[in-house]
Amino acid sequence: MNMRSDLAELAAFATVAEERSFTRAAVRLGVSQSAVSHTVRGLEQKLGLQLLARTTRSVSPTTAGAALLKDLGPALDQIERSLAEARRLQARPAGRVRLIASRPGAAMVLLPKLAEFAASYPEIVLDVVTSNSPVDLVAGEFDAGIQIGEFIQRDMIAVRVSKDVRLIVVGSPEYFQTHKVPRTPHELKDHPCIGIRSGDTAYRWQFEKGRKALTISALGPALFDDTNLVIQAALNGAGLGLAFEHAVEDLIRQGRLVQVLDDWCAPFPGFFLYYPSRRNQPAALSALINTLRLS
Repeated sequence: MNMRSDLAELAAFATVAEERSFTRAAVRLGVSQSAVSHTVRGLEQKLGLQLLARTTRSVSPTTAGAALLKDLGPALDQIERSLAEARRLQARPAGRVRLIASRPGAAMVLLPKLAEFAASYPEIVLDVVTSNSPVDLVAGEFDAGIQIGEFIQRDMIAVRVSKDVRLIVVGSPEYFQTHKVPRTPHELKDHPCIGIRSGDTAYRWQFEKGRKALTISALGPALFDDTNLVIQAALNGAGLGLAFEHAVEDLIRQGRLVQVLDDWCAPFPGFFLYYPSRRNQPAALSALINTLRLS
């Protein structure tokens, strides 16, 4: 007998035993008296035991039924408490939200609003894993993810959570003392380019100018899965790097990095928070979506 599949039968038996009446048990369970009687008979047949002694005037547990109720009652109470807690978390912004976010997405979207979110929803804990690799939300048991649009599966629900962003090409002043400044993306073949990994492959650098669009397989001395390391390598003069404009604007202003190919670096929609379904959405996830949503 599979106890999980027969939980309804066990609950029906416990209700009849508690009420000492099939009629009162049926009212409490919201079903017909005949349905309750059929359910209990089915349980007794599966167990090969008579659980309830029945007369025309009364119903009471047999010795076997009483022995079963001794452990069954507390177990059903615990299940009910667990269900009540689950319903409470569904209705109230509380509990844990598991997120998978690209490192730039976490830095640019989540961190700027984290203090506001924590103050508004003190009973929510954001459990954040950062990765630039594509992730199956359901298989990984994540509630949602933050990523740029092109990496989000089409069957996901996506909510925009950032303004337009740009990926720009930068190098250090020291680097350009010994290398010519590239004027077109084609000239990148003559430069060591610091790569960024997307999953198991290198991200191909994409450029656009007017009606022209180019995709370049940038080759160089290293391939990183962290844009901060790309920026650091560029600062150290290892080559040209591709970075989010927001992440390097201060370094450019300070003269520590030099931007090139500016007119080829077009903006794109940026980051989205994505999740599998709107059905029975937990209140904690709804609160996060409303906080991060681009207004």
